[in-house]
Amino acid sequence: MGSVSNAEVPAAQADDQPVISVRGLVNRFGDQVVHDGIDLDVRRGEILGVVGGSGTGKSVLMRSILALRKPDAGEIEVLGVDALDDDPLHRRHIERNTGVLFQDGALFSSLTVGENVQVPLKEYYPDMRDSLRYELALLKIKLAGLSADALDKLPSQLSGGMRKRAGLARALALDPPLLFLDEPTAGLDPIGAAAFDDLIRTLQQALGLTVFLITHDLDTLYAICDRVAVLADRKLVAVAPVRELETFDHPWVKEYFNGPRGRAARDTR
Repeated sequence: MGSVSNAEVPAAQADDQPVISVRGLVNRFGDQVVHDGIDLDVRRGEILGVVGGSGTGKSVLMRSILALRKPDAGEIEVLGVDALDDDPLHRRHIERNTGVLFQDGALFSSLTVGENVQVPLKEYYPDMRDSLRYELALLKIKLAGLSADALDKLPSQLSGGMRKRAGLARALALDPPLLFLDEPTAGLDPIGAAAFDDLIRTLQQALGLTVFLITHDLDTLYAICDRVAVLADRKLVAVAPVRELETFDHPWVKEYFNGPRGRAARDTR
């Protein structure tokens, strides 16, 4: 498929260097402080779940890391480059090497699934042959667990679960090492949600992905997350494997992981 220019690629990262590093992050909306000095490292090759109550800024954190929102203070490094500077080469490096699945897929409604998946390919590889773009789109659609006949369907012709898989196929179009998922199982029935969890874990292991996953789904946390980051009180109060959080001494964490739904998710593992 070609490669990005050497000028866009930072010096090689050590295997133990975080893929994402956040230091002193502050986000405000007027007088409302959402994040007040958050520090977070996301390790290479892990699935990190991000949880928190309503208004704790889970999506705001993701948007800050992706430079879709300018934080009020702090430093963010993604894939070895400063995510907050205005260097277009840094921005292109991050965009080229990250895939994002927003809630409900966020597909272009007027494009077919195949055309949606080809959008990143057209942007970064405009000289690629149409036939090759088509074959790559078909490959990603199959990787995301859809059948080949989904290629020519419009998003409105798909179920909610299929739209999420189509959005995942587009997120994987450029073979990114870093994947962001925003509530990927929201709105799915338990069987569909479990199947999507299995798909994410399979892809993560097969492709060597690092996954930043926002969720409220306790089954997802127990099934596939290596660690879980908990947002509360405008801070990141804990980052640990889910089993360690069961005994963590914080009111919201105790209620979340040891309430009826938490116990049910734990008892199935």
